[in-house]
Amino acid sequence: MSALIVVNPRSGNGRTSREWRAIERALGHIYPRMSVAFTTRRGEATRLTRNALREGYMEIIAVGGDGTINETVNGFFDANGSISPDAVFGYVTSGTGGDFRKSFGIEAGADAGVAHLKTAPLRAVDIGRVSCLTRNGEPTARHFANIASFGMSGMVVDSVNRARIAKLFGGSFAFAFHSAVDMLTYRDRVVRIIVDNTYDEIAPVSTVAVANGRFFGGGMHVAPGAAVDDGLFDVVVMGTAPKGEMLKDMKLLYTGEHVGKPHVRVLRGRKVVAAPVEQTRRRAVLIETDGESAGRLPATFEILPKALNVRA
Repeated sequence: MSALIVVNPRSGNGRTSREWRAIERALGHIYPRMSVAFTTRRGEATRLTRNALREGYMEIIAVGGDGTINETVNGFFDANGSISPDAVFGYVTSGTGGDFRKSFGIEAGADAGVAHLKTAPLRAVDIGRVSCLTRNGEPTARHFANIASFGMSGMVVDSVNRARIAKLFGGSFAFAFHSAVDMLTYRDRVVRIIVDNTYDEIAPVSTVAVANGRFFGGGMHVAPGAAVDDGLFDVVVMGTAPKGEMLKDMKLLYTGEHVGKPHVRVLRGRKVVAAPVEQTRRRAVLIETDGESAGRLPATFEILPKALNVRA
């Protein structure tokens, strides 16, 4: 069976659509009998992937941004676990973010993504799973390949996903701009965090990243020690600090030097449970997964060791 190429033509502010013919020709040299499916709405990549795997496809390639990658990865799983454990996932990043590719050292642009597919060996990587609540309070679950986080980062992702103008300047600018803006209005949330049986504390936090990969937010090196195949999350807990200091230290997020700050703590574990000590509808602790709004706390994050075969 040939590979299925799942394409989000709107990713990268429409750049994927404009470049698609060239991407299609390049992919055709790798997958001569490939099939192509275009997404038309949010969540469709998940449905397309699940259907293809159940029909017998053994390789799915996502073409788009980190959101498209996240949706496609979710299609490899259902409520019972992996749909096709031997199936292979690949991707060509052409969206506004590109954080997942950075953990594998892949350069920006569709050309680099296609070139990577030509030579990359198969690698079994870990996948995260978060069980939480929707904004309306209904139980939900999502998988993530890169990073899930909550707190101010969840608020920023919500702002970025609703933004129009900031995205025109690229994903890195959009995340940096809304991080600075939302930081001025965000109020730290008091959250109880449990990591395995080694950490259990109640504390005010700004952002907590449950990291499988290393980068989020359009290039922020939030978890410099994370590895995608070690069977553990790197949990980066960012506590409270004066607004001025946080704005000044934002640049450290891009170099990974923030982990040396007194208000930042890095933990490692297989399971993370987080619950707000007090939460109202207007002050919900929002969660994002791979740059997509996922819901709100309370939540449980679990690592699925080597659950996905990736060309990387």
